[in-house]
Order: sequence, then C-alpha cells, then structure tokens
Amino acid sequence: MSIPQAKQGYLSPQQLWEEIEREAEQELENEPLLSTYIYSTVTYHKTFADVLMFHLASKLGGPTLADRNWMKIIADPFKDDPQIVESACIDLQVISERDPACTGYMTSLLYFKGYQALQCYRVANWYWKKGRKFLALFIQSRISEVFSVDIHPAAQIGTGIFVDHAHGIVIGETVVVEDNVSMLHAVTLGGTGNEKGDRHPKVRRGVLIGAGAKVLGNIEINEGAIIAASSVVLEDVPAHVTVAGIPARITGHARTENPALDMDHRLAVEGFDPCTICDAAPKK
Repeated sequence: MSIPQAKQGYLSPQQLWEEIEREAEQELENEPLLSTYIYSTVTYHKTFADVLMFHLASKLGGPTLADRNWMKIIADPFKDDPQIVESACIDLQVISERDPACTGYMTSLLYFKGYQALQCYRVANWYWKKGRKFLALFIQSRISEVFSVDIHPAAQIGTGIFVDHAHGIVIGETVVVEDNVSMLHAVTLGGTGNEKGDRHPKVRRGVLIGAGAKVLGNIEINEGAIIAASSVVLEDVPAHVTVAGIPARITGHARTENPALDMDHRLAVEGFDPCTICDAAPKK
C-alpha cells in the first residue's frame, strides 16, 4: 500500500536549515558555555541532511559500532531516497505546530527522542525494502536500546508524524500509519497473538492516539478518529469519532476534523447519536 503525501505548505529542507542556523546563532549568544556543543552538532554542518545524519549517528553509536560506521549506514539511504530527508523535514516542523513545549526547530532536532527514533526508523525501513533485513533489524534493536521505542522496520509510516514523549512506543511489522497522525507515549500498535501475515492495525490520516492506548489486530482506525488514553481497541473505529475504555467503545464525536493536528483530546457528545454510525461502529 502506498502512503499518501503530507499536505504542502512546509519549509523546504534548505529553508528549514536556514531557520535552524539562525536559532543556533541565537543560542550561541545565550549559552556560551554550550558553544562547543552547538558548533559540533549544528553550525559545523552545511545542510539539514548533514546535521540530521550526524546527530542520528551520534545517538546510535556505541561500543559495538562506531559513529563513523553509523554515518555510512545513514548516508546511503539519505542519498538514495530524497523522500527520507523530506519526511524528516516535515516531521520536525509539525512538532512546532502540535507541541506547546517546543521552543524551536533546533530544540526538537537535538532533544526530542520521538522525532529522533522516527528518523532512525526511516533508515531501517530503507534497508528492509532493499532486502538487507539483518542490518534493518540491527538498527531496530539499537533504536529500542537508545530511545525505548520499538518500530519494526517493515512498518509503513507516512509523513507529518508526531510522536510525543515517545517512551514505550511499540509499532508492529504490518502496521500502516498514514500522514498527519499524532500519538503519545506508551502506545502499542500490535497484534493479538501469534497470527501470521497481515496482523497489525491500519491507522488512517489525521488520527490522534492518546497515551497508553493499545490498538491490537488487523483493524482500521479511520480518518480523524481519536483513541482516548489507556484504551484497548480491538475493533474497527469509524472516521471522526472518539473511542474510549477497555475494550474501547464509541463515546462521541471528535471535536475537530483534524484532531491529530489540533491535539484536541476532548470529547463532543452534545447531539451525538451513535445510531447514525452504527453500521460502521465496532461490534458489541
């Protein structure tokens, strides 16, 4: 299945890099004690792709594989598939749109592990699609060790993805996550047992998944739906509704058309009639 492209209107990698350079110059003035760190991680580099590659390699590097080897591992996908860098560029910008704790692009690039883990997954996914599965699984293992995020390299994940806090995220092998999805920490997109083949959720564009939610099995979470925090979802979810509970049931409409963009977890129940969507609702 092809992943639809994120909407247009974002800065290009070059434009984003210019913004990051401006932020770095400001922080050099604000925090002179960090000048060596800022220089080595940001201002020394020439492009957005360069700084991202360096930063991911420094995160993944360790006693079993040096940073310079990680640089080579990351460089090949970046050069072969420009969409990887384009997706990373958009993913960074959506953090500023959706997270009020974000103070700038450079902060998210250097400090937000959900963003970093997602870009490392994109590298692993490239190797998986090239048939280099052992290396892809090695990258997956290292991502899990470093970021406490476990994303199978075969998963299909779109652009404009926001993974907030990220700790404890699990995304299985046959998961599909379309564009402009937001999820919080401790979310599981997993299976229900030891099934073979296509066995994981399909999360459509604009979905918002709350902290600790478990979405299990080969089910559809349709466009613009909200999964409330700590819910366990075992059935298909219609578009633009909120589900909550264990097991999850429809509790109302999403308050906005794009809850993943608005990060609005609130429930709209006034005038809600579940019979209007009963044909598409999860079975009792």
